[in-house]
Amino acid sequence: MKRVLKSPTSLIISNNLTYKSNGNNTKLGILLLKEQKGFCAYTEHYIGFDDANDIEHFNPNLKDQPNDNYYNWYKVKHLPNQRKTNNWIEPILLPYIENFEDRVIYNEGEYFAKLNDDEANNLIILLDLNNQKRVEDRKNYIKRRRESINDRKLQTDLEIKKYFQDKIDNEINSISYLRAIQEEFNIDIWNMIPEL
Repeated sequence: MKRVLKSPTSLIISNNLTYKSNGNNTKLGILLLKEQKGFCAYTEHYIGFDDANDIEHFNPNLKDQPNDNYYNWYKVKHLPNQRKTNNWIEPILLPYIENFEDRVIYNEGEYFAKLNDDEANNLIILLDLNNQKRVEDRKNYIKRRRESINDRKLQTDLEIKKYFQDKIDNEINSISYLRAIQEEFNIDIWNMIPEL
């Protein structure tokens, strides 16, 4: 999982948008998805036009409370949101914390907390990041990308970066697992993805 970027200059903050239970949250959802460049905060899958998705309250205890705010809201695919454990765990690492990727470590399809980092470990548990199926999917995705790169006889960093740029430009819905791509191919994939 990549760190989810949150900005103090977000239009959500400047427009004073709030989440409304049983209300119209379309504008809020559109802006969250735009900030996330169209990707689910939890699965790192592209959220397509026909994909069911939710505005997720990372800490569900804050929903409908006065202190529920922009930093607690994320755009996520519906099914992974439903699979998120209902047992809130504290202390927990927040997805937007600047040193997130130093504390949640990716290695060959799995995520590990930095040694003695209970907050990071609790986040991995809460979001079920190492669910066996998810780990297999991540590993298989990377394996398929490597095979495709090898079939094309791409070797240099520039050629590999161009391969992913072509995917982004022509079939962005085929891009998933941004953190895995970043770590496995040493590519700053996030900054290659255009703003929505």
